[in-house]
Amino acid sequence: MVHTRMIPLCLALALGASGCASLDPRGADGESKRGHHARVILPGEPLANVPVPEEERRPAESAAPAAAEDIWARLRDGFQLPAVTHQRIDQERARFTGRQNYFDAVGQRARPYLYHILGELEARDLPTELVLVAMVESAFQPFAYSHGRAAGLWQFIPATGKHFGLEQNWWYDGRRDVIASTEAALTYLDYLHGFFDGDWLLALAAYNAGEGRVQRAVRANQRAGKATDFWSLNLPAETRAYVPRVLALRDILAEPDRFGIRLPPIDNERQLAVVELEHQLDLALAAEMAGVELDKIYRYNPGFNRWATLPEGRHRLAIPKASKERFTAALADLHPSEMVRWQRHEVRRGETLSGIASRYNTSVSVLRDTNDLSGDRIRVGQALLVPTASQGNEAYTLSADNRRRANQNRQRDGRHKLEHTVRPGDTFWELARRHGVSVRELAGWNDMAPGDPLRPGNTLVIWSGDGAAANARNSGPGERLQRVTYTVRSGDSVYTIARRFNVSMQDVKRWNNLRSGQYLQPGQTLTLNVDVTNQSAGL
Repeated sequence: MVHTRMIPLCLALALGASGCASLDPRGADGESKRGHHARVILPGEPLANVPVPEEERRPAESAAPAAAEDIWARLRDGFQLPAVTHQRIDQERARFTGRQNYFDAVGQRARPYLYHILGELEARDLPTELVLVAMVESAFQPFAYSHGRAAGLWQFIPATGKHFGLEQNWWYDGRRDVIASTEAALTYLDYLHGFFDGDWLLALAAYNAGEGRVQRAVRANQRAGKATDFWSLNLPAETRAYVPRVLALRDILAEPDRFGIRLPPIDNERQLAVVELEHQLDLALAAEMAGVELDKIYRYNPGFNRWATLPEGRHRLAIPKASKERFTAALADLHPSEMVRWQRHEVRRGETLSGIASRYNTSVSVLRDTNDLSGDRIRVGQALLVPTASQGNEAYTLSADNRRRANQNRQRDGRHKLEHTVRPGDTFWELARRHGVSVRELAGWNDMAPGDPLRPGNTLVIWSGDGAAANARNSGPGERLQRVTYTVRSGDSVYTIARRFNVSMQDVKRWNNLRSGQYLQPGQTLTLNVDVTNQSAGL
């Protein structure tokens, strides 16, 4: 099954016993790779450009308490974290007090997901306050993507998502799948709780900063003879605010009237059903079969990147509970060959398999599998069967490509849009410097993170201010920042080359994918991005 969790056995054992030193899902430095640098969404900030869903997502199978009159009462019934009084909690409560618009928006976004998340928490006997981790991380926006490459409600970065079995490929990103990512996040939080001997505040701090960093802070206090509770540790500023923010939100949800908040009513009932699929299904066809708008199918299933579900393997599709009977009846009458539209393509001179895949919005692997190809070689006149979308690309408005285009084209006050086709060697740093914008801005305008790779041929938009745009337009062939190819001479080192061209050693290594300690060879060519006005000699 596509969404099956693949947690290492060591992790499962660690939840009940110690001794698995290698289970920490992070790098050699012990820092978190879940998304420590994910932006925390605060009251008053715009939450997202994707409209708030009306009804979505599959709930958990466990039954809800009969006494809970709405979802908020059920949430409060499961509170387990200790009551704490601290100045930092007071400060966070003050930030949210009276922010009715924030709670209205977050409540609407949480509506489809709360029933499922609460069921999972109750099934594991975990504190229901852990729901608030998703509120702090993403404001319940399943399409959230941070500058630290963290995605989804629970803000997993790629490496940690894979560690917890969240598949990520061209068609699908499990970090945005609410069901799969919730399972992964609760497994991780449960592990952290055991790792820190039952201290939930340290577990929450570690979810944000990484258990390695929190553990080092604990050991530093132990050596100094200081207390080792969360409030006594020397932790990053973001983490020092993160845990109090969760506790402050818990206090507000416990007594909303006291803080000038009216929580939007949400019924404590199942909203979605899940159907198992064995074949790829066009999402537009799925919407028609369920009798709902296509956008709603994407909101119920935010893990799907493209116009269809995955092309191979068993997987699941979430649909409105009220539509299940209609959908399953239609599915039973549908032959697998009718679940996507097929088109015959005759290979022409100069075409490549990757080019054909791009043209039809599919992947090379699908074309290989569909046409029983062992590699990428094709011949002129060869006939290929290609799965294609039943609707035009513009109909799939919440696909990954269309969300990116919508974000790229959203007007920014006081700026005008430039388009740049990525060339080999381009970097966010170089482009941002050339146009007088920040790297984070440039990445954000293109629905990317600064650490994402730039692929030659892709189009980036740059929303430039008048002054920066004028500099970019007037720079022409003699622009200040130029790409230079340098041939290494005998006796050269990264240090001497960086000094010669007034750039940093780190940039020289990054531009040329050089490892630390790697020796340069005479005759080797390096690419440098240099400021021509800051050179002591001609280039």
